[in-house]
This record gives sequence, C-alpha cells and structure tokens, in this order.
Amino acid sequence: MQEKELAARPNGDLIDEIAQIMKVRARGERPMAYVHSYGCQQNVADGEKIEGFLEQMGFGFTQEPEDADFILFNTCAVREHAEDRVFGNVGALKNVKRRHPSVIVALCGCMMEQEHVAERIRKSYPFVNLVFGTHVIHRFPQLLLDVLVNGRRVFSRGDESEDKTIVEGLPIHREGRVKAWVTVMYGCNNFCSYCIVPYVRGRERSRAPEAILEEFQGLVQAGYKDITLLGQNVNSYGKTLETPVSFAELLRRLDSVPGDYRLRFMTSHPKDATHELIDVIAGGTHISHHLHLPFQSGNDRILREMNRHYDRAKYLDLIRYVKEKIPDVSLTSDVIVGFPGETYEEFQDTLSLIREVEFTSLFTFLYSPRRGTRAAAMEDPIPAAEKSRWFQELCAAQEEIAARRCRAAVGTCQRVLVEEEGRKEGFLSGRTDGNVMVDFPGPASLVGQFAQVEITGARNWILSGRLAGAGTDQTEIEN
Repeated sequence: MQEKELAARPNGDLIDEIAQIMKVRARGERPMAYVHSYGCQQNVADGEKIEGFLEQMGFGFTQEPEDADFILFNTCAVREHAEDRVFGNVGALKNVKRRHPSVIVALCGCMMEQEHVAERIRKSYPFVNLVFGTHVIHRFPQLLLDVLVNGRRVFSRGDESEDKTIVEGLPIHREGRVKAWVTVMYGCNNFCSYCIVPYVRGRERSRAPEAILEEFQGLVQAGYKDITLLGQNVNSYGKTLETPVSFAELLRRLDSVPGDYRLRFMTSHPKDATHELIDVIAGGTHISHHLHLPFQSGNDRILREMNRHYDRAKYLDLIRYVKEKIPDVSLTSDVIVGFPGETYEEFQDTLSLIREVEFTSLFTFLYSPRRGTRAAAMEDPIPAAEKSRWFQELCAAQEEIAARRCRAAVGTCQRVLVEEEGRKEGFLSGRTDGNVMVDFPGPASLVGQFAQVEITGARNWILSGRLAGAGTDQTEIEN
C-alpha cells in the first residue's frame, strides 16, 4: 500500500485496520503498549494523545516493555543527559526485539526532529521500526499502518506546512483522574541562545480560545481537580490568532467556568509577563497562587548572551509587583549554572537574586550544550568540576531558603488537593495551592478531593500535617 494512499484515508479507517492486524499479532488476549515520555509536561501531553490513538486501536497498557507488542519512547532534546538516557534505553530494547521479533519499536518527540539523531537511529538501531517528530502526531495511525502493512521502517518529520498546523479533536488517554494538561499553544519564537526548542517544536501557534474552553469545560465536568495550561511560553498566547486574545484574557475566561478545581499554567516568560496577567491571577476564583517564572541568570551580561530580552532590574520589578498583588504567592523558577563564559562573580549575581526573591523551589541545571544553538559555539573555559562546585553552592542556598519558607507554614491551615495514597500506610500525599507537597494521615477516600490540612511540621521542601479538626490523637509523620 503506497504512502499517498494511506495519507488519503481517514484516521478512523486506519485505526480499524490496525486493530484487526494487532488482534492477530498480539502475544496475549489483546495487544499491549508500553509508552514512556521523557522531559517536560508538553511531552507528557503529547504522549497522552498517542496513547489515545493506541486505545482506539484496541491496545491495553503495560509498565513493562517485555510485555508489550508496541513500545514507544517519546523523547526530549533539552539536555544532553536526557538524550543519553534515551539512547541507552533504546539500546536495551535490542534484546526485547530479539526475544519477540513481532514487537514494533517506535521513537518520537523532540529528539527525532534533529536530523543527526534520526540518522544515528537509522544506522545504529536497525531494530527501530518507526521514527516520527512532534509535528506529525496526528498522522500516527497512517505511519503505524505503513509499518504494519508494508513491513518497512518509517521515518517522518512532516513538512513545512505541518509546522504551522494545529489539528483539533485528537483522542487523549489521560493518566489518572485528578490532574490534567491542556495545551493552549505550540512552538516558540524566543530563540534563547542555549535552547533547542524553537528548532524542534517550530514557531508559535495558538489554539483557538473556543477549542480550549470546550476542552477545559469537559475536564471540569469530568471531575478533574488540577488543570494545567501548557505552552513553551504561555504569555505569548494569542498573537498568531486572526483575532488576538491575550493569555490574561484566556485565563479570565477559563476561570469563569463554574466548578471545584484549581487552574495552573506553565511556562511563563518574564519578558511577556504583564501586570494584567498578575491582576487576573490575584482576582481569580480558581487560579493557583503559584507562579513559575524562569529567570535563568541574575547577571545582565549573561542574560544578554542568553537572548532573554529582560534584565535583572525588570525581573525584580515584576517580582515586586507579584508580591504586592498576591501576598501569599509561591514563586518557582529555572536556573542555568555555568553558561558559556560565565564567571564566578557573575554566578554570584544569580545567588544574590535567589536570596532576594526567596523562591519556594528551583529547577536548577548545569549548562548543557545543544547542537545547532548559538551558545554551543561559544567559548566555555570554565572546567566542569568548577561549575559543579557553583551548582552545589546554589543548591545549598536554595535548600536553606526552602526550609525556612516551609517552617513558616507550620501552624497554618492549607487547602490541599489529595493526589494519592502516601508511601506509609494510612497516609495521603497532596499539594497546596502554592504547589508544595504535604503528607498527612487520612482515609484513601479523600484521594482526588480537596481537604483542609493543618500544617504541623516541615522537612526542607515537604510539609507534614493532619486533617483540620481531626484532633491531636492522629499519628503524624516524624519531622
């Protein structure tokens, strides 16, 4: 069957045909799929769409590659460590394929958008059957059927037109019944000098607000309690629409949906974060008072080299406005240590910014060169061991801040979304509105519900407590 013929057929027909083929190929009563997504929440959301297709094809899901008839790694290209893990784990599948030759092995995601990676897979991993990029997820049934019917390896990254396409109505197999992701936009136009994302995710494209609202309302009606809006830079939302809608306006519309839920978003770029956005958060009914606002470096020269389009003063002015309008705000951020050419004195500016802002938590990373980015060609004279010492210094400073902030929460009563049963029998685990973990004793029936919890102890960045009004006879977690 020719590729053009497959492309002309509707997804429903392709899915039905795959289901019939997999009934015969399956090693058990039904075909099983193993799907693992690396990296960011957007990757997780993409993985749920692929799982939605697989579910329609009759697949069940397994946590063990050995038991699967279809294995998919949904890859991340943001850091070298993530890529190394993928190659190591793909290599391990060679033995699975030897034991079970009928297994289909597939790779997708950001790594597969890079030609040198796809070529390495082509030459060094001949047992991989299917490779596809971030822009062609909607064509997954066509690509898989091509493998099954024609018995050939398929590599697809789409064409230029698909870089600009948003396909609505894809099936979604959501993980769990408490938390959900809603993608509001795709791609990025910022071209930070260290970042590969614009090259693998393409230019910014915003979903229509009506489509987002419909999906969001469905999630609220289905009982989801924690809904996160996703985009590489959500503050750029709406700029590509025929009738522009700001992200602040989108947030306001979603917040007006009645129900018992918490609304979050990420990631927010400081250069586009407006006072209007902060005002909407402050006046919202459901919007979390948690703001993830990556600053990456506290030094102006490094920020210019990173192509971040703001300076230290602008970032701190924005933080001051946030704290004024939302006094109980929980601030988190991303930081890169050891950017090419960074000196220890410039790194100290990052440390001083951390101490001034007092973040609840940080996602801290040693600089990782990404092939094809401007930063990868910069001189980088500082030894890795020296950068590691800086990194440890930063982590120690943030741990001290986090511990102090957590201790300040002791004695308060927090509204906690109970996400799961704890590791210790009889205990539950959940998050505050500020996205801080809380462990406390309680019945499993509370999972998926909001609960008022008295905070009784703090352990660095995790809180412990007891259900409000439960008395002091409850067993508490040792602090």
